[in-house]
Amino acid sequence: MDVTRIDRWLWAARFFKTRSLAKTAIDAGRVEINGRRAKPAHDVRVGDMLHVRRGTEAFELEVTLISHRRGSATVAATMYEETPQSKEAREAEVERRRMERDFQTHPERRPDKKQRRQLMKFKSKPPSD
Repeated sequence: MDVTRIDRWLWAARFFKTRSLAKTAIDAGRVEINGRRAKPAHDVRVGDMLHVRRGTEAFELEVTLISHRRGSATVAATMYEETPQSKEAREAEVERRRMERDFQTHPERRPDKKQRRQLMKFKSKPPSD
């Protein structure tokens, strides 16, 4: 087993819950192999560099193991090695989102009926020049 399809590998490495989701992400251009856009049937080999975008996360990986079967999460974690730059970028993004969330202000309560009417009136008023 030295070669497998990229959609099957992404599923086995637990980047996507199903092969269908992996195929959809590949078709959408969210997966690159060695800097080139991949197709679902593209072969992946040990040593290939992958760039995978999943939601807001982006991974840069080197394939270290090929498997056709989906195993446990501990086995899946041994199938690839993430680059240090990718880890740092993901951790920085998580920290940025956490800080952004901490500094958001929320009203203490919902607007009452009078305040809602005032908001609707304000929003529907055309801007004055």
